[in-house]
Amino acid sequence: MRGVILAGGKGTRMGELTRVTNKHLLPVGAWPMVYHPLKKLTGVGLQEILLVSGTEHMGDFVELLGSGKDHGCRLTYRVQDEAGGIAQALGLAEHFCMGSRSLVLLGDNIFRDPLIGLLEKANTRPDWAWIGLKEVHDPGRYGVAELDGDKVLGIEEKPEKPKSPMAVVGIYIYPPDVFGLIKTLKPSRRGELEITDVNNHYIQQGRMGCFNLDGYWTDAGTLDSLDYANELVRKEPPRF
Repeated sequence: MRGVILAGGKGTRMGELTRVTNKHLLPVGAWPMVYHPLKKLTGVGLQEILLVSGTEHMGDFVELLGSGKDHGCRLTYRVQDEAGGIAQALGLAEHFCMGSRSLVLLGDNIFRDPLIGLLEKANTRPDWAWIGLKEVHDPGRYGVAELDGDKVLGIEEKPEKPKSPMAVVGIYIYPPDVFGLIKTLKPSRRGELEITDVNNHYIQQGRMGCFNLDGYWTDAGTLDSLDYANELVRKEPPRF
């Protein structure tokens, strides 16, 4: 299995904080935000990790993280030339993964739990895709999973009447055939290749499982959620 960190995006919701830097380089606790997904991946033994980001600040990531030696891994970098969606960014990892499964983290997701539980579940069905879920009090703000045990029956985006309290978070495991699937996707109305379309493909095939996070989770992509992420990490450090 290979690790993929998706750290692109303009960070426009962060205002002045991201005028001259990438949001994933802003601090969460004692580290730059990007350290959190990196430590989650190395914490479960992944040594080959790809970081995808935009053109503007790729040099900053390279200067910060280097070869990955100081983090116990080997880092590869790919540039996403324009905002084409999460699925398009993941597609850049095809040659890096070389027929391996991929454990994909969105770079601005901050969560407490280590990934070992997800890996153990995913290893029981290596030909499935797997997503992370978190029970939230306001599921209508998120993509919401309809479940039958550990099997995902459907995902609804920001539903008025959610079928469960389980929000889809930015943690994914995909089998090697995901890259062929991405090549068949058509851009959405936003002009992007949507990860929801990828997930729906596996759901339709009956090959989508899930892992529930017990501890805290938040994205850190807005000013408010960045403050909240720092508060969570200060109160209880994440486990890697």
